[in-house]
Amino acid sequence: MRPSRTDRRGEVHVRRAVARDAKRLTRLVTRSRAYEGPYAPMVEGYKVGPDYIETHVVHVAEDDDGRVLGFYALILSPPELDLMFVADDAQGRGIGRLLVGHLLDEARHAGLAAVRVVAHPPAEGFYRSVGAERTGTVAARPPAVMWDRPELTLTVDDAL
Repeated sequence: MRPSRTDRRGEVHVRRAVARDAKRLTRLVTRSRAYEGPYAPMVEGYKVGPDYIETHVVHVAEDDDGRVLGFYALILSPPELDLMFVADDAQGRGIGRLLVGHLLDEARHAGLAAVRVVAHPPAEGFYRSVGAERTGTVAARPPAVMWDRPELTLTVDDAL
């Protein structure tokens, strides 16, 4: 296991998620203000289960008190960022950038050249700010996803 990364204040670290994190990660997804209004159906009833955590590369950012501030899930084959969430009250603190940096380290360690990102439309600007390039659009898939989503690529060696 590689060392965890910390934010500029040294109070946040990234660790591998474990099965007992499932409920906390699920709450982070379902309570996200980014998915209010027309986006709510996508996360309604969503669960991050223990089996998902054990199957995929899932890491959490937490503070010194053990509070989960965000997480990401990387699928290795084919390489794709499946989930990435930052707690509403932790946004703007660099947690997303910390997680992307960690994700890129994991991808590099796994020998990946790039990672596909199908973004929540309001998050496209964030992904572009960390080096992702837009490569296309993924069409809506009603009833769960009623809107087209930007497709981006994070090149492992070039990002951040």
